[in-house]
Amino acid sequence: MNDYEVVVFGLARMFEGYADRVRIVELSASVTPEEPVDVAMYDTFAGAQADGDGLREAIEESNANRVVVYTWNLDAALVDAALAQGARGYLAKSLPAAELVAALERVRDGEIVVSDTPDRAVTVGGDWPGRAEGLTNREAEVIALITQGLSNHEIAVQTHLSINSVKSYIRTAYRKMGVTSRSQAVLWGVEHGFRPDRRRVTFAGPGAAAT
Repeated sequence: MNDYEVVVFGLARMFEGYADRVRIVELSASVTPEEPVDVAMYDTFAGAQADGDGLREAIEESNANRVVVYTWNLDAALVDAALAQGARGYLAKSLPAAELVAALERVRDGEIVVSDTPDRAVTVGGDWPGRAEGLTNREAEVIALITQGLSNHEIAVQTHLSINSVKSYIRTAYRKMGVTSRSQAVLWGVEHGFRPDRRRVTFAGPGAAAT
């Protein structure tokens, strides 16, 4: 569950070699899968973190038997908040596909699984807007939030980063993007897929075409 098409389709590509173990039912930009699923993955990219209402709503309103958080942010307080709200797992985006699939299977079987993998600077799997243009996952997330209209302070609160870290990510991202102002950054973001996508994509089964 994430508002960015490139994020959810990147995750789908990670699972292509595991069709005998993982069936993707839906890639959703909203919080409620339309048919029951064993496990729903709540991706925090440019969205509410695990201590916000978004996760609680996903857990309470989802048709998923279990919900796990899938994130770059392994802050201990966020892990505790997610589990307290009822998440059954907190999985790092640095997990290779094989380990991610194994973790999801453990969650499906009733375990609570929390990644102990360090939150690395470079993600092993998955995708994000701006990756092809050289943006890191953190830079991309900050630009996505700028494109959504958030202030630096709001970005810091939402991402659990310091305001100085946010400004640093903005500076490095701007250099890569070739922009010098916030308005230029917003326009660049709109042109490069940084606006949330509300489309729902469902799958009839492994290898099925998107609809």
